[in-house]
This record gives sequence, structure tokens and C-alpha cells, in this order.
Amino acid sequence: MSDYKTLGFIGLGVMGEPICRNLVKKSGKRVVAFDLSPEPLARLKGEGAEIASSVADVIRQSDLLFLCLPSAKHVRAVFEGDGILKNVRSGQVVVDLGTSSVGQTRDFAKQLHAKGAAWADAPIARTRQAAQDGTLSVMVGAVPALYAGIEPLIRCFATDVTNCGDVGAGQVTKILNNMVLFETVNALAEAVAVAKHNGVDPRLLLDTLSKGSADSFALRNHGMKAIVPGNFPERAFSTEYALKDLSYALELAADAGLKIRGAELIGTVLQEAIDAGSGDNYFPVIAKHIDRA
Repeated sequence: MSDYKTLGFIGLGVMGEPICRNLVKKSGKRVVAFDLSPEPLARLKGEGAEIASSVADVIRQSDLLFLCLPSAKHVRAVFEGDGILKNVRSGQVVVDLGTSSVGQTRDFAKQLHAKGAAWADAPIARTRQAAQDGTLSVMVGAVPALYAGIEPLIRCFATDVTNCGDVGAGQVTKILNNMVLFETVNALAEAVAVAKHNGVDPRLLLDTLSKGSADSFALRNHGMKAIVPGNFPERAFSTEYALKDLSYALELAADAGLKIRGAELIGTVLQEAIDAGSGDNYFPVIAKHIDRA
């Protein structure tokens, strides 16, 4: 499974920890991990991962480095300073599993290329359970030769892996996936609110819609498992993170001279939920605020 002997991993949050665990269990490689939080490091050490002392330490030890960080800001923080750009060596590969700015992704790839290293964007999709089960969907931006080398490792935690094109293409695809998801969840939230106030049981509504043309992954997951039961926990994909990802889609549209009104509207809805105190909650919490309107 590829020629990389040591895998580095930075970012052991809700998605990163189970992804890293799957690499430890399935890759057959030495895995060195780092995170600012000691708890996931301790759990992974108990399952066979080695623990690095710093960002620089994990970079120096790894042949291929995975990043699983919350935002472009966090990725920049590990890229600059005593981070990736300073410590990377020729032949090393960095794979960013987070959803991040397309412009930043291509800029970092260019800087690494100048040092003989490579950057691939491979943003992940699906749920925390999928990360645990190793059934994520991953959208990769990488030249064919690089993709061929990293795909077997990605399949340790993903069942659907798509090479979307050159560097940045994975981010474009994932950003648009999320844009469509957010708009769909908003439509489901509105439908449930209208049904509830007109004497139709929300669960019956979505179960019925799932049998026709309105069916979707979002309906069966975000709709049935979050909106209907009113389950909007923290430490899930938050409203703040959703708005961050949506901002990348709006940026891409603006750069292309396009006005995407549906996305602009869901941006307003997400911001209103944040302003109402739901920024840290699972983003389908927008349903709660629609129902209060």
C-alpha cells in the first residue's frame, strides 16, 4: 500500500480521530499524530499510534502528512511559522482532508512544489459515524500520479474516492456539495415547520417524501435524525462551520461573476441562527429558528 513508510496526522477532532484510528488499524504504516488536546492522543497511543511533540515534529517524522483541521485559518496556522513550509522536505506529500479556500489550497500547493514537495486537497464528506466506520466520501484534487499514490491510504477510511481534477478541484467539488446540502436542509426545515403548523406529523411527512422525488441523503439523515427529533448537539458539524464553508462557495461565485441567490439566502439563515445563540450547534438547528419565526 504505497511507498510512504510513516504517516503523520494533525487534527484529532470529531472526524480526525476516527480517520486516524482507521489509518492505524488498516494502513500497515507507522502513524505519528499530533493535536493540541491530550485526550485523543492518549486514546490513539493506546491503539498503536505514536505521539509527536509538536507540529514541526510530526512534519519531520512523516513521509505523508494528513491534515484534518476545522478551517482555512487553522490550515494556514500549521503551514506558516515553524510549520509545514519551513520543515517540509523534497518528496514529502501533504494531504488536506478539511474543507478550505480554493485560492489558499492552490497557493500552498505552488509553494510546496517549489520545494520539491506536493499538496493534495482531499476534503471528506458524510457523517461522524461514517468516519468511524471507514465509509467516508473523499473528493481529491491531485495530478494522476500523486492520486495513484495516496488513494490506497484514503481508502482506509473511505469507500468512495473521486479524483476531481488537479489541485483545488477537490475543494471546489466539496464546497459545492456542502452548498447544495445546506440549501436542501433549509428546504426540509421549512417543510417540517409548515407541516407541523398544518396538522401533518413531521416524521410522517419526511417518510412520505422519502418515497418520491423529494428523497435525498439530507432528508434521511439531517431531516429524520436531527430536524424531526430536534437533535442539534454540539461537537457536530456546527452552524459556524456551515457558514464558513458556504462563504467559500459565495467567494467562488463572486470570482466568476455569478449571483447565486439561494446560497446567499441560506447564508442569511445560518447567520440568524448564529446570532440567536446556535453557532456551536449542529447546523440543522436552523429548523428551530424557522419554527420560531
